[in-house]
Amino acid sequence: MSGFAEVLVNGLSSGAVYALIALGFVIIYKATEVINFAHPSLLLTGGYVIAELHDDIGFPAAVLAGVATTAALAALVEVLVLRRLKANAAGGHSTLSIVTIGVDIIVTVELTRRIGTRVLPLGDPWGDRVVRLGDVTIAQTRLAAIAVAVLAITAFLLAFKYTSWGIAMRATAERRETAALMGVRLGRVSAGAWAVAGAFAALAALFLCVFPTPGLDRTTSFAALKALPAAVIGGVDSTTGALVGGLLIGITEAAVVGYQNDVPLLGGGFAEVAPYLLMTAVLLARPAGLFGTREAARV
Repeated sequence: MSGFAEVLVNGLSSGAVYALIALGFVIIYKATEVINFAHPSLLLTGGYVIAELHDDIGFPAAVLAGVATTAALAALVEVLVLRRLKANAAGGHSTLSIVTIGVDIIVTVELTRRIGTRVLPLGDPWGDRVVRLGDVTIAQTRLAAIAVAVLAITAFLLAFKYTSWGIAMRATAERRETAALMGVRLGRVSAGAWAVAGAFAALAALFLCVFPTPGLDRTTSFAALKALPAAVIGGVDSTTGALVGGLLIGITEAAVVGYQNDVPLLGGGFAEVAPYLLMTAVLLARPAGLFGTREAARV
């Protein structure tokens, strides 16, 4: 029973981090209808800034610096690259999504050149300490990941529902042209969405690089690719779907890791492909994802 409980807690912890990343994909898509394939490099940027600064300015200040830097970089990508291409992009939003692949390659190459073969600790205060709840042993980093993810996501949902920026973003997601005619400044909405997504990516990087992971290395950005199935499973235009999809991916991955020895047929690396198999199965049943908007078709 304790084994199942530990698998569930570990899955919820990983799922909360994946939900942060998936929510970044969804926020940008709702604001701009662009799939941001540069998200892995944003995640790597946040982790790298925290790792490089924590010795000099302390862990809390380094986290704030990582979040602020990544948010600013994401907003700059929107303002300096995507916004200038919108008017001339022949393929519309598909072309802009492809452009983000180029942005991701440029940023990732520069960061991996700086990181090299090093594994950089992030200086977190939790270390390898664990908490015992009855028969269940849980790493403090897992509990911290759940708490921070819940706080960040709750703050976003409240802002999304009650602030003028959130209302403008919802209006933009419903119909961009009508929102513009009603006075919504689409540029500000888009830049804000990219900045929020970048901040979430930095927080996710923090908890992907602490115990039991040894630290940040050049492969850390690959974690964002696991969160893309979470966004697709939930529905790429659904904030609720991002949360549900992230938790499903986290629990699935933890269950595969926890029980793969009982099913030798799965092999040692099955956890790496399990998110994509789950995504394929969901899309076969619901092509728009669990909570995604179905496009009406006239027959």
